[in-house]
Amino acid sequence: MSEFSLLESINDPEDLKKLKPSQLTQLADELRQFLIESVSNTGGHFAASLGTVELTIALHYIFNTPDDRIVWDVGHQCYGHKILTGRRLLMPTLRQWQGLTGFPKRSESKYDTFDVGHASTSISAALGMAIANSLNKSKRKTVAVIGDGAMTAGMAFEALNHAGEINANMLVILNDNNMSISKNVGGLSKYLAKLIAGKFYLSIRRSGKKVLKRMPALHDFAKRWEEHLKGMVLPGTLFEELGFNYIGPVDGHDLPSLIQFLQTMRKLKGPQFLHVVTKKGKGYKPAEQNPSAYHGVSKFNILTGNIKKPAKSSALSYTDVFSEWICKAAKKNKKLVAITPAMREGSGLVPFSQQFPKRFFDVGIAEQHAVTLAAGMAAEDYYPVVALYSTFMQRAYDQVIHDVALQNFPILFAIDRAGLVGPDGATHAGNYDISYLRCIPNFVIMAPTSGSEMEQMLSLATTLKQPVAIRYPRDTVPKENDSEEQNSVEFAQGEIISQRADTALLVFGPLLNVTKKIAKRLNATLVNMRFVKPLDEKLVLEIASSHSQLVTIEENAIAGGAGSAVGELLAKQNMIIPQLHLGIPDEIIEQGSRAELLLAAGLDEQGIEESIRVFIKQNCNEKTSRVIS
Repeated sequence: MSEFSLLESINDPEDLKKLKPSQLTQLADELRQFLIESVSNTGGHFAASLGTVELTIALHYIFNTPDDRIVWDVGHQCYGHKILTGRRLLMPTLRQWQGLTGFPKRSESKYDTFDVGHASTSISAALGMAIANSLNKSKRKTVAVIGDGAMTAGMAFEALNHAGEINANMLVILNDNNMSISKNVGGLSKYLAKLIAGKFYLSIRRSGKKVLKRMPALHDFAKRWEEHLKGMVLPGTLFEELGFNYIGPVDGHDLPSLIQFLQTMRKLKGPQFLHVVTKKGKGYKPAEQNPSAYHGVSKFNILTGNIKKPAKSSALSYTDVFSEWICKAAKKNKKLVAITPAMREGSGLVPFSQQFPKRFFDVGIAEQHAVTLAAGMAAEDYYPVVALYSTFMQRAYDQVIHDVALQNFPILFAIDRAGLVGPDGATHAGNYDISYLRCIPNFVIMAPTSGSEMEQMLSLATTLKQPVAIRYPRDTVPKENDSEEQNSVEFAQGEIISQRADTALLVFGPLLNVTKKIAKRLNATLVNMRFVKPLDEKLVLEIASSHSQLVTIEENAIAGGAGSAVGELLAKQNMIIPQLHLGIPDEIIEQGSRAELLLAAGLDEQGIEESIRVFIKQNCNEKTSRVIS
């Protein structure tokens, strides 16, 4: 008999429904083991998916999917869902080029009801579906599954408030594993901790401990009392006040109980709230002991738990450079503070948080709050550094304009993961920050091409009395040749790397490194532009007047990007010169390795050179044609 005899018989939820309730626990064991083996070979969001195995089975067993809608928040916990909905055999392609995405995606499966990747969207999306069902007089059920980390964001509470107000027919399931990517923060989390540590609970625990040990069933109940205490006190003053019928907390690994609760709640009308307590990393000891490390993992050894990391490069990453710089800068400037929306680890702020705990602020999944908080601190003469990913800065666009730019506050935005990021795919790509920041007055935008240049830019930013964005990729910085002349970074000034004839290549950011080789082969002038805004207009006009054609290169959307800025300047000056703008094309580029995504965008070395050669040839043909005619 196969190790996965039950799991292999499940190709969709209809097959799942054919199983007897007594078989579901075995299925859960098989699904969990399959997840461990599968993700150990591909990497991915691991611990959260292990924690929701029973919940996933129960949902598809009770609800009539895909007609009933299940919306997963973020999607970190959706791997079991993918496996039970016909994608088991495709799991070896997870997060790979042209393979399965790491998140729910409507185009991938009819069981994926909503594309996700950013936190706290599930309740709003599910509420929209529930309202549409009501308007259509449909009996379809709608479920939102949200984690406790995502529940800290304001958007989730906006949706809860609206759902309760209109008495929507929907079910919200809170998957409470007390563990988001970074440690949960905020008053709500602290209130629960304080409640659990209160005198009432402690006195019960002390006085009853000896007696309960002689009564195993009651002793087991007492061990779970902390979670029940959460449910008895907080929901009555929060979720029920918002208009929800609250049930819980319930053990998220007790499959028979989960099925019973869901059977009951599926029949109820109005807003329903089920509080499920799970263990992140459940069933795999290394992940249970260190769920943060196994939240998103590379390939790992199942027996030892050792995560297989690629050979360590001697070069630092851009994130490492930022991490080292901010600690040095904080020693010199006592008013420098660091703010991040739940990205302490990813943004390189762990050392800062340890060295300067009173000047470090992790605000949770709350990008809008992070930006306006920074503006408030800047209003009182502090210097905030907001560290976040490009894709998440999009969520605070109004605050960036209204609360920062209009008041011209000196705030540094350290924008990590700019450009194409890799396996997390389109939802996490930082392809648009130049385009959406370049149009905002007062903003300075810089794009470093090396470690030393990035350090200089960061230090320069602290001297400017206006908002500054420094964008950099999820990549290592290139090795710097000590024999090369290192020109210092001056405000709004680019630098000419090599001066040649006919064609000029204007590069914004880290693609400069591969372009150096191309410029040499094409005998082209190479310019490191450094600043997207303000653009070095004098340099651009000088280059345009002395060359036959211009090529701009950036790792950002072509539309509205740095190349557009060059084109706008030349148009304003009535300068007519053939231009080629290379960047991320106007299309969605899915998951894959960073190298594969650059190749798909035509921004690998061969792709860039080929595009430039075609461009030069076309211009030569046009000139010849004009002469002949």
